[in-house]
Amino acid sequence: MLVVGLTGGIGSGKSTVARLLAERGAVIVDADALAREVVAPGGPAHDALLERFGPALVKADGALDRAALASLVFGDEAARGDLNGIVHPEVAKAVMERVAAAGAADPAAVVVLDIPLLAEVGRDRYPVAGVVVVDAPIEAAVARLVANRGFAEEDARARVAAQATREERRAVADVVLDNSGDLDHLRSEVERAWMWIQALRSRL
Repeated sequence: MLVVGLTGGIGSGKSTVARLLAERGAVIVDADALAREVVAPGGPAHDALLERFGPALVKADGALDRAALASLVFGDEAARGDLNGIVHPEVAKAVMERVAAAGAADPAAVVVLDIPLLAEVGRDRYPVAGVVVVDAPIEAAVARLVANRGFAEEDARARVAAQATREERRAVADVVLDNSGDLDHLRSEVERAWMWIQALRSRL
């Protein structure tokens, strides 16, 4: 089994890259999806979050109001640190459970860990043989967030600015994919990454 990390800033196109890698046979472990699971009712981080941030974060259907929580911690470094301290360990545990399951199902699998905050938490948090970073100019990322996800431009810029810089992400990369162009360009970049993954696999 080969485990590779995939990361990129908000609006970089990382989710599209993950989909394209899945089309080539990779098993994708989506940390964002697992983060939603661990904070859901009955999830291992749910009660601790309510204890720290209050029951007002629970919606009428019992689910956690993730948007309200994000707004609450966005400008508060201490609160964001508390949130990460509760959620990240549980996400890391869930990620490793999925990796183990993928390896048990197929010992020759290529497992891609789709982790948005890999640069922030450090690549040594996970047992990755290499890291692929999806890179896009800030203006391109902002435009995608406005056009595709309905962000106000000011909010989009604030979200981009709150994450690791492009330079910090590239510093943890073994391969950088340029997503400044169209989908065809990105497909060619993903093919280049897949060839690198196969070469890495052959050396293990």
